[in-house]
Amino acid sequence: MTPLYWALAFVVLQRLAELAWAARNTKRLLARGAREHGARHYPLFVLLHASWLAAIALTVPADAEPSWLLLGLFALLQLGRVWVIASLGPYWTTRVITLDDAPLVKRGPFRFLRHPNYWVVAGEIAVLPLAFGAWPVALAWSLLNAALLRHRIRVEEAALRPRRLI
Repeated sequence: MTPLYWALAFVVLQRLAELAWAARNTKRLLARGAREHGARHYPLFVLLHASWLAAIALTVPADAEPSWLLLGLFALLQLGRVWVIASLGPYWTTRVITLDDAPLVKRGPFRFLRHPNYWVVAGEIAVLPLAFGAWPVALAWSLLNAALLRHRIRVEEAALRPRRLI
């Protein structure tokens, strides 16, 4: 297998595992009385991530030599992803789920940034294709991600606003 296929396989397996983990957390939160906000835009994120990986697979030659520096940066972004997920613990989902009596998380990367997971994902969407020279994929999907995130952050901020006022 080539570095491209290793990288893509890693990301696909990671995302599938995260979707399973998120679904488990979502189910538990909803059972505790949580509510989902902005459910209609969620399929667009799934489509964005799936099409991003497909675009990389379809536009990058299988034997493309990667920039190992950028792949190293991508690996660091994975550490950021793990930090976010670990910091949110049972509250981490891929959806906007709020539980009125749950405290807002202010540990880990949340001490420094609002929405740190979105920063990590924005970096991933740009860095992975750039590591294989696919700058058009990096640019196009970064712009699509930015448009979706603009909407999602508004939804999330509105959902969290009552808890921020407490």
